[in-house]
Amino acid sequence: MNLTALFDFETMFRLLQLDFVRQALLAAAVLGLVSGVLGPLVVARNMSFAVHGTAELAFTGAAAALLLGLSVGVGALAGAVIAAVILGVLGRRGTEQDSVIGAVLAFGLGLGVLLLWLYPGRASSKFSLLVGQIVGVDSTDLALLSGASIAVIAVFAVLYRPLLFASVDPEVALARGVPLAWLTPIFAVLVGVATALGVQTVGALLVLALMVTPGAAAARVTANPVTATVLAVLFAEAAVLGGIVLSLAPGAPVSSFVTAISFTIYLVCRLIGRYRLRRVGTA
Repeated sequence: MNLTALFDFETMFRLLQLDFVRQALLAAAVLGLVSGVLGPLVVARNMSFAVHGTAELAFTGAAAALLLGLSVGVGALAGAVIAAVILGVLGRRGTEQDSVIGAVLAFGLGLGVLLLWLYPGRASSKFSLLVGQIVGVDSTDLALLSGASIAVIAVFAVLYRPLLFASVDPEVALARGVPLAWLTPIFAVLVGVATALGVQTVGALLVLALMVTPGAAAARVTANPVTATVLAVLFAEAAVLGGIVLSLAPGAPVSSFVTAISFTIYLVCRLIGRYRLRRVGTA
């Protein structure tokens, strides 16, 4: 690819006028919002690996839907919810959680690859499930994504205080009567749904760039949970919207730019956090 295509602003602005690009930007904005809202608690609860495992079964569900001629978005949601239930049931003991996630991740990825091999359609459709493709987002997918995101944010808002308490100090939360037995699986389902929503835009392999990295970056610069959530949303939006815009002219995979922007933000936040610690240490 000619790197000068990255700076072909004329092509970029021309493509921004197309309906499917605008739909993709709307879908990305919704995805950035829900990812940023959940991200700080995903980081606080050490669920990064769980997100990766959930993404693999979301990919498997999307691949199965592609093979059966169904909606890829619905298939990804079904796969993610199944993954959340499996991880919640099999990984109740903390000592078993990593091994359960690893087993589910490997199974999901292997099954998904088999389903893609069985699919007789275009190779681009298969590839897009792994790394994302903005042309795969139509008005139906946008409606599904928006509806699912509203439901996730509504449930999250209702459960936010006990979830935050359980994330900061689970032992004290349990002693105070916070129902961790059902609160944790519900949050896992919310994360699973949000992860599934990113499959079509970012792809199953790189959805961590939105579900984890913005939250991890925000945690580096603030300990205030509300501020961290706001920053995570801003970081996620900048990564996903900026990634789509930058990918237009060269026609490169969206996820390449999304992950690059997200990781750059993370590095900058690490430097800011380290600088603040040094100032506190020398004060």
